[in-house]
Amino acid sequence: MGSTRQDAWSHDEDLLLAEVVLRQIREGGTQLAAFEEVGKKLSRTSAACGFRWNSLIRKKYDAAIAIAKKQRKQMMKEKSSKTHSSNPVPQQATTQQEEIRVMNRTPEVNSDLCMADIIDYLRNIQNSEQDVFTLQAEKDRLKENLLKIEKENEVLNHKLQKLQNDYDHVYEDYKIMLNFMERARKMAVTDEDEDSQVKFQMDYNGNLEKVEK
Repeated sequence: MGSTRQDAWSHDEDLLLAEVVLRQIREGGTQLAAFEEVGKKLSRTSAACGFRWNSLIRKKYDAAIAIAKKQRKQMMKEKSSKTHSSNPVPQQATTQQEEIRVMNRTPEVNSDLCMADIIDYLRNIQNSEQDVFTLQAEKDRLKENLLKIEKENEVLNHKLQKLQNDYDHVYEDYKIMLNFMERARKMAVTDEDEDSQVKFQMDYNGNLEKVEK
């Protein structure tokens, strides 16, 4: 076997890993068989492929895995309906047993994991934590801006209330002035009527006195 690769995974390699795993699930195979097949194609260990799948790739294909499992069940039903053997070997039970053996393998297999896969996995965790910190900082910034806008809005409301009060006072003064002007006009009309009906003459002492016409 050639040398084991230690470099990071590419996008095409991740797609190949996902395609092979899904095919093995759909056809009733095991994930271990998929890891070994991909490892041979990519010159990686099967343990490295398993680590890559379980830590990063699998969660992206939950829906596809569910569909593949349904297709596997359908294929098994069709196969069992065609074969009339009295004691057929349950393929699903065999698959589950093999997957349990994969999960219970000794730590010696895990020791074959390449350092690049572990570093890549840790970087993804770090990036997720940085995304959380970035979102928290953005949340704090928006909260600070909201408080600033609320204070500005409060100041503007005070100014608006003051302008409303000033307007009310000016309007009241305007109504009083109109009332005075109306009363003055009426008094002027009354005085003119009285002047047209009264004449003045000078008395003995030189003072003017009204004399009815």
